[in-house]
Amino acid sequence: MLLRHLRYLLAVADHGGFTRAAEALHVSQPTLSQQIRQLEETLGVSLFDRTSRTVKPTDAGEAYIESARRVLVELEAGKRALHDVKDLSRGTLRLAMTPTFMAYLVGPLVRDYVARYPNIHLQIFELSMDDIEAGLLDDSLDIAIAFTQVRHADIESIPAFTETLGVMVGRDHPLYESQDPLPAEEVARLEFALLTTGFVTRNRIDEYFALERITPKVVIEVNSVSTLLEVIRHTAIATILPEPIATQDRALRKIPLLGEAPKRGAALLRRKNNYHSAASVAFMELVSAAVADESAKSIIH
Repeated sequence: MLLRHLRYLLAVADHGGFTRAAEALHVSQPTLSQQIRQLEETLGVSLFDRTSRTVKPTDAGEAYIESARRVLVELEAGKRALHDVKDLSRGTLRLAMTPTFMAYLVGPLVRDYVARYPNIHLQIFELSMDDIEAGLLDDSLDIAIAFTQVRHADIESIPAFTETLGVMVGRDHPLYESQDPLPAEEVARLEFALLTTGFVTRNRIDEYFALERITPKVVIEVNSVSTLLEVIRHTAIATILPEPIATQDRALRKIPLLGEAPKRGAALLRRKNNYHSAASVAFMELVSAAVADESAKSIIH
């Protein structure tokens, strides 16, 4: 059995048939079929049910395909380990962040990382929490900054910092010049533009509203942080986002809340029991040093 057999096997499983798999692999369909037959003969089992219009894995096939995926992930990690250079004179870092962290963390962190390690090739992805977990598990990502709660036991969550969410407004809002903390009853009178319910940050906001017994006036919902910021900059509508996002450069003003403000935890995520490149370890150390030095807010200054 060769690695080629495993890659062919996964292609048939992922494409749901031999024709599309052969096209994706740039081989002829008879060649692909022959290779899968060889694998089945070696294992002594049928891996695919070929009696229906679509090719589906048998029970044995499902089990073997899952193992094959893990094998190829480990082999790719091993290949990266061979090419890793400990002095960071070359290498690659595949970094992901969820959208709200991307809005204010990526620039300063990349600035400092590139200044220290100019020969490291960076690949940066803005992804949802689900996509980050999937990327770490299939080894298409090295490290991520996201939320502390992870759902998969094979992902390591290393708490990095806790940040406060705050009400923020643009220049057209009547409260733009206000410095007075907002009590819950005044928050309840504001009109809000918020991220949609698919965002973990929105869940924290809704928990805050429920705790304060506020029925918010949500007049706009947006599924993009950058779009939400544009809306706030050009309307007299408020939002709630991580406090560091509110800066003069963005023409946004943070309005303090009276009482306990909502918070969220940020973590560095990586796959457990996996090879961690020198480039990813250096990034973790950069973040940890910045947090330990002054607190999470110091990262953006």
